[in-house]
Amino acid sequence: MKLDLIPLAEQPREVQDATRARYEPMKSIVPEVEWDLYAPYVAAINELKKQRNAIVLAHNYQTAEIFHGVADLSGDSLALARMAVDTDADVIVLAGVHFMAETAKLLNPDKTVLIPDLAAGCSLADSITGADVRLLRERYPDTPVVTYVNTSAEVKAESDICCTSSNAVEVVESLGVDRVIFLPDEFLGTWVAKQTGVDVILWKGHCVVHERFTPEEIRRFRAAYDGIEVLAHPECPPEVLAEADYVGSTSGMSRYVAETRPAKVLMVTECSMADNVAVENPGVEMVRPCNICPYMNTITLPKILDSLQTMTHEVTIDPAVAGRARRAVERMLEVGRGTGG
Repeated sequence: MKLDLIPLAEQPREVQDATRARYEPMKSIVPEVEWDLYAPYVAAINELKKQRNAIVLAHNYQTAEIFHGVADLSGDSLALARMAVDTDADVIVLAGVHFMAETAKLLNPDKTVLIPDLAAGCSLADSITGADVRLLRERYPDTPVVTYVNTSAEVKAESDICCTSSNAVEVVESLGVDRVIFLPDEFLGTWVAKQTGVDVILWKGHCVVHERFTPEEIRRFRAAYDGIEVLAHPECPPEVLAEADYVGSTSGMSRYVAETRPAKVLMVTECSMADNVAVENPGVEMVRPCNICPYMNTITLPKILDSLQTMTHEVTIDPAVAGRARRAVERMLEVGRGTGG
C-alpha cells in the first residue's frame, strides 16, 4: 500500500482543518514555515492509521510534530507499556526507541509492532547483555534482579522484575528485601538506594543524554534566571540531582509543572521534553539547557509514514526469551496497579 504525499492545500477541507487543529497547540514552538513541510506527512500518516487500524505511541522525548501531530497515545516508558496492553489496534507504531517497541511486543504478542528506524537504540540497553546478568546472579546468589526497562528483551528475561524511572522506588520497596541487583543505570540505581535505604548492587550503565549534565551548568542557569525551578531526571549524575528542586521521571516532571505552575523552569533532560511540556503549559517559561538524544531523533515523520506504508520494521522476539521477559514486565505492571505512570 502506498499513499501519495499530497500538498496540504490540495487535500479535502476536513483534512486541512484536522491538520490545522493538530498544529494550533504547538504554534509557539513550531514555526509555520516548518509546519508547512510537516503537515502533508501528518495528514498522510493519520489517514493511513485509519486504514491499517494502527496507532502511534510516542515517548515524551519525541519532537513536537510527532508528539502532537500524529501520536494517539504518549507518555513515559511506564505509561507506554500500560497503553500498549490496553489498545485494540492491530498495529502499533512505536515512536521511541527499540527497547520500548520490544516491550510493546512482549505485552502484545499477537499484534504487529513496528519501529520506524532500527537505529533507534539506547546507550543503556547497549551497556549490558543477558550473559552479564547471569554472571551477576552467580556472584550474588539469592539477590533479586531489578532491571530498568531501558534494556533488551534478553536482559529482561534474566531478571526478576522490571521498573521504570516512574516506579523504580516502588518496585524495589515491593520486594521487601535488604539488597537488590539494580541494572543497568548506575545513577538511577544510586538515587533509588538513597530513597529506599536498600543496599543496591550497581552496573555502570549511563544514559548518553543525562550523563552529560553538570552541576556547574545548573548553577550558571540559577544565576542567570532569578527564581528558576530546576527539574532533573534521576538518570542524571548524583551531583546534578543535588542541585535540583525536584527529581522525577518525565511524567513526574510534567505533573510537577502542571500542578505548581512555576514561572520559570529548567528541565534537565532531553530537549523535546521541554518543548512538549511547554505546549501543555502556556505561560510557563521553559529554559532549555537540554541535550538531544541521538537515538530518539532518528524517528521522523517520513520514517513513520514509510513504516506504515511498508509495514517495517516489524519487531520480533525469540519465543524462548519472550515468555520470561514478559513475566518480568508484567510483574512491574502489577506493582501499584492503577496508580499511574
